[in-house]
Amino acid sequence: MNKKVFFLFAFFLAVATAFNGTLAQTGDNSRDTRIARNLDIFNSLFKELNMFYVDSLDIDKSMETAINAMLDDVDPYTEYIPATNRDDFMVISTGEYGGIGSYIYERNGNVYISEPYEDSPAAKAGLKPGDRIIMIDGDSVKGWASDEVSKRLKGQASTQLTLTIARKYDPDSIKTFTITREKIKVDPVSYYGLTHGNIGYIALETYNEHSAANVKNALLELKKNPAVKNIVLDLRGNGGGLLESAIQLVGLFVPKGTQVLQTRGKTKQQERTYKTTDEPVDTSIPLAVLIDGGTASAAEITAGALQDLDRAVVLGTRSFGKGLVQATRQLPYDALFKVTVSKYYIPSGRLIQEIDYSKRNGDGTPIHSADSTGQKYYTANGREVTSGVGITPDIKIEPTQASRLAYNVVRDGWAFDYAVKYASEHPTIPAPNEFTITDEIFNDFKAFIDPNKFEYDKVCETSFASLKKTAEAEGYLNDETRAEFDRLEKLLKHDLDKDLDIHRSDLEKILAKEIIKGYYYQKGQMIYALKLDKVTNRASEIFNTPGEYEKILNIASVKKAEQPKSQAKKKKSRK
Repeated sequence: MNKKVFFLFAFFLAVATAFNGTLAQTGDNSRDTRIARNLDIFNSLFKELNMFYVDSLDIDKSMETAINAMLDDVDPYTEYIPATNRDDFMVISTGEYGGIGSYIYERNGNVYISEPYEDSPAAKAGLKPGDRIIMIDGDSVKGWASDEVSKRLKGQASTQLTLTIARKYDPDSIKTFTITREKIKVDPVSYYGLTHGNIGYIALETYNEHSAANVKNALLELKKNPAVKNIVLDLRGNGGGLLESAIQLVGLFVPKGTQVLQTRGKTKQQERTYKTTDEPVDTSIPLAVLIDGGTASAAEITAGALQDLDRAVVLGTRSFGKGLVQATRQLPYDALFKVTVSKYYIPSGRLIQEIDYSKRNGDGTPIHSADSTGQKYYTANGREVTSGVGITPDIKIEPTQASRLAYNVVRDGWAFDYAVKYASEHPTIPAPNEFTITDEIFNDFKAFIDPNKFEYDKVCETSFASLKKTAEAEGYLNDETRAEFDRLEKLLKHDLDKDLDIHRSDLEKILAKEIIKGYYYQKGQMIYALKLDKVTNRASEIFNTPGEYEKILNIASVKKAEQPKSQAKKKKSRK
């Protein structure tokens, strides 16, 4: 056990001295005695270290390091949350905080406004993407990290702050705003609306206290539109959140009293069965759920339960595979402890958890398996599903891989910076579903990129140099092969103008989203992206191909099997 881990025991000794004394009275070989003994050892070690170590110790930092070292050895979801981080943690579960309402980002030692929320104090004040933050309440933010800036921007609702920014491409480049903070409610439903002619589309980003209610409101609004015949619930990139919110959300689509989840832990306290408690909104409208590798935890409960109950077709790529439940425990001095207390099992009985953190490889890394890996289970209609591998979609659709050039354009901010310039020259643009990247816009973007500053990834060059070095080491680098290497090196030399044209399709999507964001916020980006989204397109095909939705969910076979029984009942009643 390393020094960092031993620090943890001192922490628990400090908060549970009386408990420790009780433990010490038990038998020598008991687990409790071993805990007490180690707490004693570490308590003495820490005192000796603090007293005799040559330099002064930062007690709080040392203790936090020790705690995190031990918890890292358990699983990534068991966390110590010191009082200084408590507010940020609560924002995740409530979706609410006091502030100006804007995304910010850090680049090259500066912090910028990335995107104000729609109708937020930041948007109302006139802040725009690309504004570089210079001062907050008269204090220079030079050298500040983004989290430091974020803490200063947040505060009690109804309080004011003065924000000074530098705006590129504006004659009056230095601007000062007086902004009144508000209670910011981050809507977990980032967008909902009609798409593909007859689909009511709902994008859910997280599971907080408002998720189920906001999805319900979106669903009710969509159902008022007679054009809506099907529903798509997009959970891609949704990392989860509150378990209870997932149960409530499933309850919108299945009968009241339907079992959604069972949790099992070390004690009987952690063994619970969760059923839906409210009347549903719609139990029959065709439903598709979209998932990917970022779909986790509560989002996997929703997708997995609806799949197990044969209530929805699941499309996309395999989900993350987090089937562990955490509970938050109060610690002294306003600290919190989020600890994994159980595993959850969805209606078919399968476990979603992919990684078994209780078992480790020789190098200490966790094993990518669960205690029921590979075991087969069955949905309500008899479809086979697998346990211990996250949620495998009914229809697998691999995402389009963006080019390395497109990655470089995004990484280094070229698309973002061009969108800032474009917005300064164009007061308005067409609606998101009508906006396109014209030849004029694309050529202007190409001219905007400075070839001398554009940084390519060195993958190709590095691989080429390695091959050449290997050829020389193995005796293959003679005059003939050297000439071929020289010829190949010239062929592989980057031509930025040509490369931009080759990858125009990828770049157009990136550019359009960045430009649209400056006018129509995140909702505008979603509307544009839906036009090109192959997963939603596939869902539309399923909905609009007669019999395909029923075939995927095995509905027709179940109805056929039930038909003789119903006919027999009719004959019996006639007698």
